[in-house]
Amino acid sequence: MLDANLKEQLKAYLERITQPVELVASLDDSDGARETEALLQEIAGLSDKISYARRDDDARKPSFAIHRTGTAVGVRFAGLPMGHEFNSLVLALLQVGGYPSKTATDVIEQVQALDGDYHFETYFSQSCQNCPDVVQALNLMSVLNPRIRHVAIDGALFQAEVDGRQVMAVPSIFLNGQPFGQGRMDLEQILAKIDTGAEARAAEKLKAKAPFDVLVVGGGPAGAAAAIYAARKGIRTGIAAERFGGQVLDTMAIENFISVSHTEGPKLAVSLEEHVKSYDVDIMNLQRAEKLVPAKVPGGLTEVHLAGGAVLKARSVILATGARWRQMNVPGEAEYRNKGVAYCPHCDGPLFKGKRVAVIGGGNSGVEAAIDLAGIVAHVTLIEFDGSLRADAVLQAKLKSLANVSIITSALTTEVHGDGAKVVGLSYKDRNSDTQHRIDLDGIFVQIGLVPNTEWLKDSIALTPRGEIEIDHRGATSQPGIFAAGDATTVPFKQIIIAMGEGAKASLAAFDHLIRTVPAEEKAAA
Repeated sequence: MLDANLKEQLKAYLERITQPVELVASLDDSDGARETEALLQEIAGLSDKISYARRDDDARKPSFAIHRTGTAVGVRFAGLPMGHEFNSLVLALLQVGGYPSKTATDVIEQVQALDGDYHFETYFSQSCQNCPDVVQALNLMSVLNPRIRHVAIDGALFQAEVDGRQVMAVPSIFLNGQPFGQGRMDLEQILAKIDTGAEARAAEKLKAKAPFDVLVVGGGPAGAAAAIYAARKGIRTGIAAERFGGQVLDTMAIENFISVSHTEGPKLAVSLEEHVKSYDVDIMNLQRAEKLVPAKVPGGLTEVHLAGGAVLKARSVILATGARWRQMNVPGEAEYRNKGVAYCPHCDGPLFKGKRVAVIGGGNSGVEAAIDLAGIVAHVTLIEFDGSLRADAVLQAKLKSLANVSIITSALTTEVHGDGAKVVGLSYKDRNSDTQHRIDLDGIFVQIGLVPNTEWLKDSIALTPRGEIEIDHRGATSQPGIFAAGDATTVPFKQIIIAMGEGAKASLAAFDHLIRTVPAEEKAAA
């Protein structure tokens, strides 16, 4: 299962284990079971602190538990945790084996203090870049608190469960048998949902914070760059983000980030956060901004009101709230989101193996999604509004070479159809003949671009009709002391590397503003 290099790397990691660990398998006679047993035996052979036993005592087969010998500490995987989940397996081995987590002490104490019995089940796919955060967070929780249990389930291997529970997007989390959440969630987000007093405690801490010199709103590439450039000036810097990493977290392959030939969005997001943490920056994660109140007098403080009730104040603000997937805004889309309507083909594609799906959008993202899905599903129908595809020629050529792909152009999707539980089809209008058509299918992947996260700014700064923040060549907005950068702005070409440069530029412009502006309180005292 593991090549020689990977074995050597894993063996070195496993030397950090301090407590004896037992791998307990429940297997059947499937190929997946044989692969699982081979993997577990290989792992056990790499450390004298790890043992292997087959007991076949769990209903899910193949599956295996990782137990700290003689204790209730442990986690379970149903299926083979390879692909993106291999790191989750390694972390589980280390943490069950006594290696301490680098998670903040107050978060660890919050998990340990949870009162109640929590049985989590997470459905993942090996190609899902959003799943490891969830799996690793819940595994850690089960290690820290004996009243928390977690099993990570490969949805592609347990198709009957997926169908029975109507899981149509990963990661999908169940708590005590009931749906708990879908999509990427980190440990703090999970805690916020089950620890009902967490939000109020966080709001009280935020209210007590002194004003910042520079407050960045948004934790994507633009926001991270802005925070780093501000902190390097030695001024009081804060960054408030709904989720650190932003849209990058939903990006799979990144091959145009200069000097890095290939990386993936989640890896880049981790690097961004680590870089920001290396400076004196106050990071306020899981904070959604709801209102911006510009300074009332020159040199005064701008206010950013957060969803939890706290208000942050700053002498200058950099808005870097990024963008999100654009929706079709047709009947049925919202009702069947995560029930057949999806936005991440890499994550959710494996759940539609052998089924018929549609991809909406003929740009690079849409065509790439159709190509990827064609290798998994029975048939892909690509629907494009324009009269021709807009993707790069090389992608179009690849798409047209695939036998199980149909292309429909000059088509406007008008409705998503479902049976109350899941998607069963869609309707579209032929823009040339003005006739309506219906396609029967099981899934719809929407790939029609992005919309800026700026609704909360409509009454405070100038926006374009498309909702983009209007900025000048220095990143300045229509309000003094308020700057903006990245995909939420009018800057052309929404690219990671451009967003980083814009964040740096906006930060330098904010610093220039600070050194040229006398604070209002100093004017009043003069």
